[in-house]
Amino acid sequence: MAQPLVKKDDDRDDEAEYSPFLGIEKGAVLQEARVFNDPQLDARRCSQVITKLLYLLNQGETFTKIEATEVFFAVTKLFQSRDLGLRRMVYLMIKELSPSADEVIIVTSSLMKDMNSKTDMYRANAIRVLCQITEGTLLTQIERYLKQAIVDKNPVIASAALVSGIHLLQTNPEIVKRWSNEVQEAVQSRAALVQFHALALLHQIRQNDRLAVSKLVTSLTRGTVRSPLAQCLLIRYTTQVIRESATNTQTGDRPFYDFLESCLRHKAEMVIFEAAKAITELSGVTSRELTPAITVLQLFLSSSKPVLRFAAVRTLNKVAMTHPMAVTNCNIDMESLISDQNRSIATLAITTLLKTGNESSVDRLMKQITNFMSDIADEFKIVVVEAIRSLCLKFPLKYRSLMNFLSNILREEGGFEYKKAIVDSIVILIRDIPEAKESGLLHLCEFIEDCEFTYLSTQILHFLGIEGPKTSDASKYIRYIYNRVHLENATVRAAAVSTLAKFGAMVDSLKPHIFVLLRRCLYDSDDEVRDRATLYLNTLGGDGAVVETDKDVKEFLFGSLDVPLANLETSLKNYEPSEEPFDINVVPKEVKSQPLAEKKAPGKKPTSLGAPPSGPISTVDTYEKLLSSIPEFSEFGKLFKSSAPVELTEAETEYAVNVVKHIFDRHVVFQYNCTNTIPEQLLENVTVIVDASEAEEFSEVATKPLRSLPYDSPGQTFVAFEKPEGVPAVGKFSNMLRFIVKEVDPSTGEAEDDGVEDEYQLEDLEVVAADYMMKVAVSNFRNAWESMGPDFEHVDEYGLGPRESLTEAVSAVISLLGMEPCEGTEVVPNNSRSHTCLLSGVFIGNVKVLVRLQFGIDSSKDIAMKLSVRSEDENVSDMIHEIVANG
Repeated sequence: MAQPLVKKDDDRDDEAEYSPFLGIEKGAVLQEARVFNDPQLDARRCSQVITKLLYLLNQGETFTKIEATEVFFAVTKLFQSRDLGLRRMVYLMIKELSPSADEVIIVTSSLMKDMNSKTDMYRANAIRVLCQITEGTLLTQIERYLKQAIVDKNPVIASAALVSGIHLLQTNPEIVKRWSNEVQEAVQSRAALVQFHALALLHQIRQNDRLAVSKLVTSLTRGTVRSPLAQCLLIRYTTQVIRESATNTQTGDRPFYDFLESCLRHKAEMVIFEAAKAITELSGVTSRELTPAITVLQLFLSSSKPVLRFAAVRTLNKVAMTHPMAVTNCNIDMESLISDQNRSIATLAITTLLKTGNESSVDRLMKQITNFMSDIADEFKIVVVEAIRSLCLKFPLKYRSLMNFLSNILREEGGFEYKKAIVDSIVILIRDIPEAKESGLLHLCEFIEDCEFTYLSTQILHFLGIEGPKTSDASKYIRYIYNRVHLENATVRAAAVSTLAKFGAMVDSLKPHIFVLLRRCLYDSDDEVRDRATLYLNTLGGDGAVVETDKDVKEFLFGSLDVPLANLETSLKNYEPSEEPFDINVVPKEVKSQPLAEKKAPGKKPTSLGAPPSGPISTVDTYEKLLSSIPEFSEFGKLFKSSAPVELTEAETEYAVNVVKHIFDRHVVFQYNCTNTIPEQLLENVTVIVDASEAEEFSEVATKPLRSLPYDSPGQTFVAFEKPEGVPAVGKFSNMLRFIVKEVDPSTGEAEDDGVEDEYQLEDLEVVAADYMMKVAVSNFRNAWESMGPDFEHVDEYGLGPRESLTEAVSAVISLLGMEPCEGTEVVPNNSRSHTCLLSGVFIGNVKVLVRLQFGIDSSKDIAMKLSVRSEDENVSDMIHEIVANG
């Protein structure tokens, strides 16, 4: 049954308008479609039925082949009607039904008749329908008519032919490319839409020929384009030519810039805006080039049209990211937009002002924003909060007023994401502005008194336990923390107990008071709360027991868990109670989802060695058991890491092969997982011949062939290489699958005795630096960084050259190092000009490594990076820098 269409109004949010088609069913409408067969056609009734059919199709209703065919034949009978409105509905219905090739023939004659009709409406629509439903063979027959239609004096017919050409270019490009002369003539048309469509089609025909596009732009920028729509297109194509020629031009002049600047004086507002936007987005644009574009955008800010104000302020907002000083002249105009009725415009105006304002204007802006915040939705509030955070980091002396503002809006009504954005901002300001620590922590303490979100409360308590003990008067936070033990749910109460313990460990003067509070928690109704209180009293010595050293206590409370929680959970589930206590050191440290050890045929489960187990067993454990069972590899020592499978064949090929790289201290073993997808063949003595001529540091030491590879039964063959110990040796390996193929009798399943030796070329395989790094997360990067210490720290700066965005640069470096991003820092906020990414991992030899990456991007999109590495081994820190320098 069709669903109601609900439309919400600003003035009537609670009211709903329902579709007139509410409750219609396909069966009933198909019965109504019999009206198409009446001898005396009722045009109005037929139009209504077609409208219902179109509605059902657009709502996703599917017609069976028989139903679609019956409707199609019934609709074709409506060509006998002379009613213009009904004929238009018939055209729409035929396009939506997408008839098959044999059905198209039936309606083709009627459509071709309409295409040569004296009624222009018939001609235009018939062209559109014919071009959509016909195939290439019929198109060649009507090509002459289409060429004539392109240069027709009636703009409706010409536009129909041109738009059809744009669609046909995707399926029959060789036919459309023969229309170039006619399309070129249509570009000179006086009709605005014809010129627009003709230019779009001509550019698409030539888009793969850079020189042809450049000539097209050169000829048209001399003033032959009259249509504002076509002029906007031309500006976009011109910008594309400028972008492509930027790397080739050696002079300081920018080609076609004068044309873009002249468009700023066009009489059409859309052309003026398109030109201004194009200039602001030019790579390496200078302040002199920006000035005329900023001037016209400033005029648009005071326009009476909301769409122009929005377009202008959004463009200026983007410019402020790279050229804030160029936008400062517009600040007065933007301040008037803070009270704009359109909240999107007001939000963009505020965030732009926060980027371009100076230190003296901060207080004034805060007063204006305070009145504004209550009128906008949470999604806009989050944008404002992020802009305020950036402003505070830019002007740290203004932290008091900005922190107070964040604190005030934190107490107001709002959803989870909005409150989380505020809390995150306050946390960042506390970390980056030392003077803001105490006031910021108090604001957070006051917030958790009334916080309705468990997640935020626990996160604040966790952060409070780290930063609170470092303040000059740590005791003032204890009351807020202990109140959570009485007034919150069990999850928050447990987090509060942990926070109290951290204060007791760090502040000796508070320890007796903390012991009293923890003892009271022993009577809590929740097991988790009581268990934590017991554990911390024992650890801190509050129960009279002999405690460990302060260093051990702090490591226990503040140290990061260097094993993934998923792995720890799996190991605990697999642990069988015995006299041997559980050893956390046996928990795998690698972060990896369950692997696809080999490519499987649909519906089949691999049963051979090397297939991943169905239970939650560690990847490394599985592979280690497999490799240790093979005598050739049993002496290689402990397996450090196994990679994810790398495909060496395309999908749907006769042989499916992927490879897993197993990394040992002095060896690398390639496990080739093979699947035979040909039922009539049996493969025997399957091996992979590996050419290591481009991997000079590797030498082959062992191979293990696969004796037999029947159809759809995965198997493995192995090749082992020796490499220098503890060194991240890299190289490229060529692979050739070699085997003896025997034909299989389909009726008996028996293979022939004689076989033929054959080979199958596989893709190349690379061993890269990231293969020697295991992804290991840390729960608190800052604590891990500080506990690692600066003894083996190595810091250097690198230029990464031009990149499309910071996100691309961050992803490239993470991929190069193969480390685990921490605390969500792999995500770069939109439009950021700088970013810090935190990574952790374990290097071969079980050496812990922490990396802090600081990126910055300038107006020409050149990216600089500061790389700070701390590890347990000075040589490893140097190796990380060497990997980046060579990457």
